[in-house]
Amino acid sequence: MSRELDVVGIGRIAYREALELQRALAEARISKAIDHDLLLLVEHPPVITLGRGSQTKNLTASSQQLEARGVELHEIERGGDVTFHGPGQLVGYPIFDLTQHQPDLHRFLRQIEESLIRALEAFGIEAGRRTGLTGVWVGERKIASIGIHVKKWITWHGFALNVTTDLSYFDLIVPCGIADVVMTSVRQELGSRTPRDAWGRALDEIVRGFCEVFDQTPQAVTLEEVKAAVGV
Repeated sequence: MSRELDVVGIGRIAYREALELQRALAEARISKAIDHDLLLLVEHPPVITLGRGSQTKNLTASSQQLEARGVELHEIERGGDVTFHGPGQLVGYPIFDLTQHQPDLHRFLRQIEESLIRALEAFGIEAGRRTGLTGVWVGERKIASIGIHVKKWITWHGFALNVTTDLSYFDLIVPCGIADVVMTSVRQELGSRTPRDAWGRALDEIVRGFCEVFDQTPQAVTLEEVKAAVGV
C-alpha cells in the first residue's frame, strides 16, 4: 500500500473546472490508473453548491441577488445541504481510496475533522466538534464545513475552511441547513493577530494535519502533472 499523498496546490480555480478534475481523478483511482491518494487544495470564485440533502428553503437568496453578488450556483453529488465557497476560503478535495485506510465513511469524516482541528491549533485556535453535526467548530461558531461523495470507496468533494472569507456571503443561505448557525473564520477569531499569509499557512498546516492523521508522506505535484495523468 502506498503511503504517499500527492498534494496539488492549485490556487484560484473555477468551481466547474475543479469538479470535472475531481471526477476524472476519482475514476482514475477506481480503475487503478492512479495508485495513491491525492489532496487538491484550491480557492474558488463565489459559488453556492447544493448537495444531495439540500432543501429549497435553505437557499434564501433569489437568482437576482446571486447575480448581483456574482455568485454561481451548482447542484452536485456530495452529501449534505447547501454551502458557500469563495475567496479567502481554503477548499480541500481528498481523492482517497478508503480500502487503503478503513472502509468506513463516518471514520473518514472524523479524520478530516481531526486534520482541520490540528491545523487550527497551529494558529492558536481551539477548535472541536459538535455532537451529531459534521464539521469543525470554535465554540458555537462553525469554521469549517465537510461534505463528501463516495463511489467504490473512492472519495471526492471534501472540506471548506474559512480563513479570510467574507462571511456576509453566508447570509445568502442557511449554511449546511443548520438554522441560526453562526459562521466564523480564522481572521474573525484572530483579528489583528491574523498572519499576513493566512491562506498559505493554513494550506501548509492542513497538509501536515492530513499526513499525521492518515500516516502519509506529502509529495508536491503540479496541476499540469495531474491533468496529464488523467488526460484532462
